[in-house]
Amino acid sequence: MVAPVKRIAIFASGEGTNFTALCQAFARQKLPLKVCFLVCDHQNSNVLKRAAREHVPTLVVNFKDYPDKAAAEQVVAAKLAAAQVDFILLAGYMRIVGPTLLAEYTGKMINIHPALLPQFPGRHGIEDAYQAGVCETGVTIHWVDAGIDAGQIIAQSKVPVYPGDSLPELEARIHAREHEFYPAVVTELLEKGEI
Repeated sequence: MVAPVKRIAIFASGEGTNFTALCQAFARQKLPLKVCFLVCDHQNSNVLKRAAREHVPTLVVNFKDYPDKAAAEQVVAAKLAAAQVDFILLAGYMRIVGPTLLAEYTGKMINIHPALLPQFPGRHGIEDAYQAGVCETGVTIHWVDAGIDAGQIIAQSKVPVYPGDSLPELEARIHAREHEFYPAVVTELLEKGEI
């Protein structure tokens, strides 16, 4: 019996390297996952060019165009429903997901964070770990809830911080780990029936 194809939306705000890594891994492994939507909150983000290369439709939502977050998220939720999205992967999405989207996708949304949570949550996880002088940091994948990087942890992967590391060197090492780890964890969740 052929597994039904799960329809995925990826949310990203910036460069989009994890977006590309996920799309390419799903295609390479012939997984029953289809990235059917990219949601982005910045109209000039490089991830939009990446989505065009992968032939993934995009939705750009400028939150300033709406009276509040709930109104913007209602537009997003309606588009996701129309596209029959089953699951959301946050990949460098720099906004806190609000109650409107959480109500629709609780238990169907995960995030990747570039630190070993609960240490160094928030926007600057790599820089905060580097400034703290820790000897190891890493990558966390977790369920999304109403907190900031506070949802239940699914999996973590450690990344060493070497003496003499520069911040760009550490960033490059963490991003390289993310690009392998995120698709692997998504594959595992799919095999367990959690996606």
